[in-house]
Amino acid sequence: MGKPAQRVAELRRLIEDANYRYYVLDEPSIPDAEYDRLLRELQALEAAHPELADPNSPTQRVGTAPSAGFAEVRHAVPMLSLANAFSDEEVAEFVARITRETGDAEPVFSVEPKIDGLAISLRYEHGAFVRGATRGDGATGEDVTANLRTVRAIPLRLRGNAPAVLEVRGEVYMPKAEFERYNAWAREHGEKTLANPRNGAAGSLRQLDPRVTAKRPLSFFAYALGEVEGATLPPTHSQTLAWLRELGFPVCPETDTARGLDGLLAYYRKLGARREALPYEIDGAVYKLDRYDRQRAMGFVSRAPRWAIAHKYPAQEEATVVEAIDVQVGRTGALTPVARLRPVQVGGVTVTNATLHNADQVARLDVRVGDHVIVRRAGDVIPEVVRVIPERRSHDAKGRPLHPPYRLPDKCPVCGSAVEREEGEVVARCTGGLYCPAQRVQALHHFASRRAMDIEGLGERFITALVEFGYVRTVADLYRLTVEDFVEMKRRADERDGTVPETVKAGRIATKWAENLVAAIDASRNTTLERLLYALGIRDVGESTAKTLARHFGALDPIMHADEETLQAVPDIGPVVAARIAHFFAEPHNREVIAALRKAGVHWPEGPPRRSEEGPLAGKTVVLTGGLASMTREEAGAQLEALGAKVSGSVSKKTSFVVAGEAAGSKLAKAQELGIEIWDEARLLAFLREHA
Repeated sequence: MGKPAQRVAELRRLIEDANYRYYVLDEPSIPDAEYDRLLRELQALEAAHPELADPNSPTQRVGTAPSAGFAEVRHAVPMLSLANAFSDEEVAEFVARITRETGDAEPVFSVEPKIDGLAISLRYEHGAFVRGATRGDGATGEDVTANLRTVRAIPLRLRGNAPAVLEVRGEVYMPKAEFERYNAWAREHGEKTLANPRNGAAGSLRQLDPRVTAKRPLSFFAYALGEVEGATLPPTHSQTLAWLRELGFPVCPETDTARGLDGLLAYYRKLGARREALPYEIDGAVYKLDRYDRQRAMGFVSRAPRWAIAHKYPAQEEATVVEAIDVQVGRTGALTPVARLRPVQVGGVTVTNATLHNADQVARLDVRVGDHVIVRRAGDVIPEVVRVIPERRSHDAKGRPLHPPYRLPDKCPVCGSAVEREEGEVVARCTGGLYCPAQRVQALHHFASRRAMDIEGLGERFITALVEFGYVRTVADLYRLTVEDFVEMKRRADERDGTVPETVKAGRIATKWAENLVAAIDASRNTTLERLLYALGIRDVGESTAKTLARHFGALDPIMHADEETLQAVPDIGPVVAARIAHFFAEPHNREVIAALRKAGVHWPEGPPRRSEEGPLAGKTVVLTGGLASMTREEAGAQLEALGAKVSGSVSKKTSFVVAGEAAGSKLAKAQELGIEIWDEARLLAFLREHA
């Protein structure tokens, strides 16, 4: 076999070690690009030498051909479920029973989060993964070996001295960030979204085609043993988990030990406080007597151990009824359907509204007024409708649904303008622009924001009142406001809200805040072209694109008169963004707003165009990272751009050099990894002085 066999073995070892360090130690040893390179080399060698094939090779994680169905697997040791506790009192009864029957005044427990995923059993023989199965009914599960091979967190070969037979139980789950990322991709591509991370994990493992499973972002934590032959187990559960980690299994980092009732409740509350920040969904805490001899003494009842219990948190999914479907209009005119719900407690919070995302999502769910639906709330994520309960839909006497399928309106519900949906987009938008009151509040808020016109103190609350009471219709109207306007606006808002201050009732009216606001608005009249372009809220024109336009054209009028072809000649501006810019300035009302801003005294320095080929840094891409002592990163970036550089926020092979200040982090590390030139602050300052 010679060298190919040796290299294949070496590559498998390197990849397996990288997986171990990433999923078990949480200490990645190689960058993703290097991992992919090793995997590609291994795939090529295995293709060239089919005699070296191995079902436990890392290359098999991409998935094999579809299966006709799942075979049954009889568990050598039953996979038991846990009894649930929903209150501190139930946990106290659990601990009291153990204390009474074992004689331990303060029994020690192994404690861990109850991961919201799918329970599975993994069987290894002489260190090699041979079979994986779902829990099923506890006695018999489904053989999902091919799908489990695609989960990188599951070791295909064990490390160290593995026993002759080892069955490991654990949870396959979908990390929260990966779940959100997958659903965002699915919505964008018109695919079916996953209802929640748990359903995502369960559905992914039960795909008949493992290649589908391989595309799903699944992970795994080990938490128990099944059948074991050829090994002497440690005396406690917590020591067993440490042993499993040494063998190469990921174990939940929140796993710990606790003593007595007070220890359990303290862990439950501490874990609950961190619940939303955890990268995976949990629905409770699990308490297990740590000593195996104590577990044996407690025994089992029915199909659950008497030495373990799951202490559940309030549910994050509940059923309720859709009472209406409204539409919200955002700053860019995007229409978002929102379900108005019969109030329901979800995760300890009363939920009355839930997003339906877009028209495609409404159609996929087929959600209608009057439907019973499942609502989910997790962390800071806006509550969303994840599923309709079709069997509870109301029908008329002829068996027809009482309510027709929901359709997004073709007119903006706020201003009556036409609603358009561009080809290939999932979002429909109001065409009313700055004239749409719904967009007006957000457009004004964006215009006044720090990185735009930087009008300090003009927050969304004041802007909302200014729009509601008719003081402003466009951004140019801000520059006509007086101290008296602000004071009167606030008086009306206070009366509307029933929050008139006692000082006002007594005839003492403070005006300093209004004077400060008028002064801040006045100060914003002196701005820059790039800030103005960003402040206008042109769709897809962020700070970077605004800077590029300002540097390329030098003045506003050439941008306003540029056609799409001219705009596409600007570096980093493609056809979509060019069309957005051209369409914005083609609208008469937008030109009127710009004319009104000029008339109001808003001005910005203009000069000749600065082409990218000019300056000592022309054609160079620079990344700033870490803190600088002599100036802010924004100031440094502006000076570098003035010398022709393009300042980027991320390091890539196209980066010319990186300026690294104090406490530079991952960007510096990536630059070093790619062999990119590094400048310290002293070199930057010397360069700027040389070219001042």
